[in-house]
Amino acid sequence: MSIDDIKFDEKGLVPAICQDAETGDILMFAWMNRESLEKTIETGVMTYWSRSRKKLWVKGESSGNTQAVREMRVDCDGDCLLFKVIPNGTGAACHEGYRSCFFRKMDGDGGAFAVTDERVFNPDDVYRK
Repeated sequence: MSIDDIKFDEKGLVPAICQDAETGDILMFAWMNRESLEKTIETGVMTYWSRSRKKLWVKGESSGNTQAVREMRVDCDGDCLLFKVIPNGTGAACHEGYRSCFFRKMDGDGGAFAVTDERVFNPDDVYRK
């Protein structure tokens, strides 16, 4: 299998899961198009496709929390990517200031999601300068 065999959807996108290479923690999920995938491979720094901004998005370009690629995997169907990365900066992957975008957990009775992690940076200090 090669990059040409990756199955991008009808919008030209493929899901990308980002995992901490050292801890195994899932840090985030984002979308990639072919250009962002090629840029990631070329630079070794995670580059995604921003659907809202409709442009390439180098993770950490604003916050300094870049993600250095250590390993890239593709699933058996060729329609989902997994990146094992070394997080830089504060180590946060989430734009809300958390290490992982998955910082909420369903409470015991299934009624609501509760924040379970600590913020590692204040988003107001980083994004609203």
